[in-house]
Amino acid sequence: MSTTVSVAILRLPGNDDLPLPAYQSLHAAAMDLPAAVVDPVVLDPGRRALVPCGFAIALPDGLEAQVRPRSGLAIRHGITVVNAPGTIDADYRGEVMVALINHGDAAFTVTRGMRVAQLLVAPVLRVEWQETSELTTTDRGAGGFGHTGH
Repeated sequence: MSTTVSVAILRLPGNDDLPLPAYQSLHAAAMDLPAAVVDPVVLDPGRRALVPCGFAIALPDGLEAQVRPRSGLAIRHGITVVNAPGTIDADYRGEVMVALINHGDAAFTVTRGMRVAQLLVAPVLRVEWQETSELTTTDRGAGGFGHTGH
């Protein structure tokens, strides 16, 4: 089952050479994001950088976009998204950016056009709180943070 939604995208000036976000396989859930850096960005171990992607989007109300790490960069180099997943709200109209961090043990260089993260567009449910004096019970109860011993 697949659902398609139309989302407006604006290439920012000076980024005509970069691809738009794209799915890399038929059943991919997320699209790869290109780095729109002008000069290479060196991420030393433990360092962070905000990497521009060269475009802005206008998500329809009821959707969000999540910026997520790429597994290959994470396992091979320790490169991940600091605030994974980063959330892009439907009312944000600025440039899509990726907050990267190097958890690896060697410097990593981000170059123009490199696929640095993934973008997943998903529906958002709005919550309406119903304050109560007690919650329903479950077998698990309040157990959390390793309560099963594994």
